[in-house]
Amino acid sequence: MIIILKPEINKESPELKKLLSFLDRYEGVKIRLAEFEGETRSVLEVHLIGNTDSIPLETVQALPGVEKAIRVSAKYRQIGRHGDLEAIGFTYNGIKISQDTFHIFAGLCAVDTKENAEKIFAALAKVGIETARMGAYKPRTSPYDFQGHGRQCLPWLFEMAGKYGIKIIAMEVLSPHHIEEINRALEEAGHPTGVMLQIGTRNAQNFELLKAVGSQHEHPILYKRGMGLTLEESLNACEYIASEGNRNIVFCLRGVRTHLGDPHRNLVDFGHVPVVKRLTRLPVCVDPSHPIGSRVAAPDGIMDIFHVAAQGVIAGANIVLVEFHPCPEEALCDGPQAITLEELPHFVEHMRIARKAYEDLRSLASRVAVSKWDPQTAVA
Repeated sequence: MIIILKPEINKESPELKKLLSFLDRYEGVKIRLAEFEGETRSVLEVHLIGNTDSIPLETVQALPGVEKAIRVSAKYRQIGRHGDLEAIGFTYNGIKISQDTFHIFAGLCAVDTKENAEKIFAALAKVGIETARMGAYKPRTSPYDFQGHGRQCLPWLFEMAGKYGIKIIAMEVLSPHHIEEINRALEEAGHPTGVMLQIGTRNAQNFELLKAVGSQHEHPILYKRGMGLTLEESLNACEYIASEGNRNIVFCLRGVRTHLGDPHRNLVDFGHVPVVKRLTRLPVCVDPSHPIGSRVAAPDGIMDIFHVAAQGVIAGANIVLVEFHPCPEEALCDGPQAITLEELPHFVEHMRIARKAYEDLRSLASRVAVSKWDPQTAVA
């Protein structure tokens, strides 16, 4: 059961205390408070976990301070839409992320040199982008490939991000102790930037890691769909994170492993953007770099990475996670798919056009919906 409180209720309100006192009489039910920003207002919810069949819905809804109460199914209890619940949004380090916002996280899949990282940050600042991707810990198929500089690069990476006004860095973590290293480096640097902890596709069902990122409340989480997992399995992994208390999660589609995607590296799954937004309350990200895996272009002169990124954005994606490198041919990781810095302004404009198309299509859908109910404005 999820109990949504009225806008004026906060954690100190007597109405909330009365509600919690009422709920305490039901044994075996865990009570958790959840605060987050909806698309129209801040929301305070009471989540009841366990067998809530004996709790009378009508009685709860009649209590002072309660806006509405909803019985939920076992699937996606924390992240699910459950009919008409508002989408979850959050503001982190001054950046609002929700199902109604749009951002580009561009940068290095794996940080190789200080000079390249600075060139990326400077280029992003020049085009007005305050979000980036920067990998310090990089899992690789071969144990002999470059696996990132780890904690050694964090001090100067964070300091440099602050210098160029980068508010959030998406950074993959492979182990709980990486979270501790990031926190320590941010503290020592004076918190010049923020970090969104990324769960990569290879750790999509690393349940202990999912619990670790979920149990900390300082950083939001970017969860990448497992390359060989069903959508339901990946969404349940996000439920693992949320069940530990952190609901500031972004769900990322990055292609699925199948030879049906050839000659691309993976089969692009960006048609699931509206599905995830319909099933859950989470903002949705698309990563066009990994499923394509190269800089190949179509006869129209547009690179496949640009094309599929636009497909995700027109479908309603809230974030695009894309790889750039000052010199892709010298990159120590995923160079063939990295876009050059000279192409960054072009990519940003391409995404602006795609986002505008989505907004126009959404406006059209709203007008059509109104016309169905208003005979005076109905389309002949």
